[in-house]
Amino acid sequence: MAVVFEKPTLVQRLAPLFRGFDLPLLLLVLLLACAGLLAMYSSGYDHGTRFVDHGRNMLIAGAILFMVAQVPPQKIMACAVPLYLTGVALLVAVALFGITKKGATRWINVGIVIQPSEILKIAMPLMLAWWFQKREGTLRPLDFAAAGLLLAVPVGLVMKQPDLGTSLLVLAAGLSVIFFAGLSWKLILPPVLIGGVGIATLVLLGDQLCADGVRWVVLHDYQQQRICTLLDPTRDPLGKGFHIIQGMIAIGSGGLWGKGFMAGTQTHLEFIPERTTDFIFAAYSEEFGLAGNLFLLVGFLLLVWRGLAIAAGANTLFGRLMGGAVSMIFFTYAFVNMGMVSGILPVVGVPLPFVSYGGTAMVTLGLALGILMSVARSQKQETKDPLPAAL
Repeated sequence: MAVVFEKPTLVQRLAPLFRGFDLPLLLLVLLLACAGLLAMYSSGYDHGTRFVDHGRNMLIAGAILFMVAQVPPQKIMACAVPLYLTGVALLVAVALFGITKKGATRWINVGIVIQPSEILKIAMPLMLAWWFQKREGTLRPLDFAAAGLLLAVPVGLVMKQPDLGTSLLVLAAGLSVIFFAGLSWKLILPPVLIGGVGIATLVLLGDQLCADGVRWVVLHDYQQQRICTLLDPTRDPLGKGFHIIQGMIAIGSGGLWGKGFMAGTQTHLEFIPERTTDFIFAAYSEEFGLAGNLFLLVGFLLLVWRGLAIAAGANTLFGRLMGGAVSMIFFTYAFVNMGMVSGILPVVGVPLPFVSYGGTAMVTLGLALGILMSVARSQKQETKDPLPAAL
């Protein structure tokens, strides 16, 4: 008797590719992406195809997320060293013969013009997670010192470009891995206290430190100006302080419920600079008010919480460190962007995840989410299909 095998349907063949995806994480990302599309449609109404391009970038990031999620964490870990070395080599190449725009040398032509510092946002935590995974169970203070050196090299090269925003993101991603690896609080507290004293001194003596003719040796002129502008935007209300002042006006004028979709006067009368990129949060706040801001805040907090939960349940040290680092990347992006637009942090070029326009940043976020989803899938698959006990 002939045996007839029923041909599986397309849905049955595709189902294994989606099995193990973390649904709460996907839902949170979709909600934030919808908020980003609304904000981009309104703020980019007269920017040609920005809304369409933003949607296209989201689809590309979603495809990257899907593809990376299929790769087991062990294979992702194998890419850590080559990706890190490639990123550092490109940063050195940028320093030697990079492309300069607006006083900053951040790009290089390798057939296409790229910004290598973007690679380090993912390569840096990958490298450090690989480093600590290889030394699991035998960590010594010297291993943390070596990790600090691995972090200091790319951060120093990015700061030299100069690119304060990206260097902060790379630094935050690397430090989060070192922290989650078990760095002692005895080593964490001193720099935190020194930083707190430095900030307090800056606030108290801001007028004297920002006086004409006073130069800070450790910072570039534009970085010093950004900090002084943060302390007192009215020093140059039509120049360097314009961004912060207009951002705060837009956020405050939104009130509790906002002026309504497509009804933001600060946005549509073009008072908000960079309203589709770094300052899109101000445009969003004006139209959706405090209620809309709370939606974004809760969404990002839940996204970070879900990421940390995935990290806590990971089966390997590499998975735990990468899950924690990716979660803190999203926290840093959102905190720095909202803080600078609100006037509590200096203005640096940090986009708001899923909301700000920018193809490179969106691709980076898709890659980060793909790694996080890979960790989640690995955990679920090993839970459902445990290895047989040794005889």
